[in-house]
Amino acid sequence: MSDTENTLTAHLEELRRTLLRCLAVTAVLYPVGYAVSPWVIRGLVQWCFPDSVGRLHYFTPMEVFWVQLKLALILALVLAYPWNIVQVWRFLLPALYREERKALGWWIAFSSLLFFCGAGFCIGLILPMLMRFSGGFATPELQPVLGLANFLNLAGWLTLAFAVMFQAPVAVLLAVRFGVISVQSLKQKRPYVMTVILIVAAILTPPDVVSQLMLAVPTWLLFELGLVLASRLETPAGKAESK
Repeated sequence: MSDTENTLTAHLEELRRTLLRCLAVTAVLYPVGYAVSPWVIRGLVQWCFPDSVGRLHYFTPMEVFWVQLKLALILALVLAYPWNIVQVWRFLLPALYREERKALGWWIAFSSLLFFCGAGFCIGLILPMLMRFSGGFATPELQPVLGLANFLNLAGWLTLAFAVMFQAPVAVLLAVRFGVISVQSLKQKRPYVMTVILIVAAILTPPDVVSQLMLAVPTWLLFELGLVLASRLETPAGKAESK
């Protein structure tokens, strides 16, 4: 067996061990996630639901159990995130130069911060606003009957959508850093970028203008932040090409 094959085998074995460590910690934290899932559901309902919406209901005997199992996995992944990201960092570390390690550390920290800010923004502001909007349709003759699974699916998709869309500065920085596009070109394509943001927001959110704008506007502002940061990181070659 050649040295190249030995090196590849060693890397694959180390990757396997890294993934197993990540899975093991996530599995250990899964019962913790399941134990706290009822409190998380109760807290979400108390935070998001106005009196006009009423209470949540479940429509099958095992619905609550399955919902708690799914929520437990999400909570376990969130709790295990710091450990898992460190394991991935350690796996990548030997293959990187000093400057690359520093850059990757900043990318990971910045991306993680934006991800959790997006999720927090959705849970803290968007979900309550959406539920109040829904409750505004209630009348004495027309009362909402909302299911637990449907509400948590909506909350999960919306939270993920905001967390992903909040990565706009990271996408801009990476595109400029690796020479995919220049800052000047992105500035010239602002109308197209805004159109794409509005289309994606319309796809990822419920069919109401309020939630779509609440996703599109912060994403646009974060895109502009990415342009500001990228203009400072753009290489001289990239600036020359844009002229």
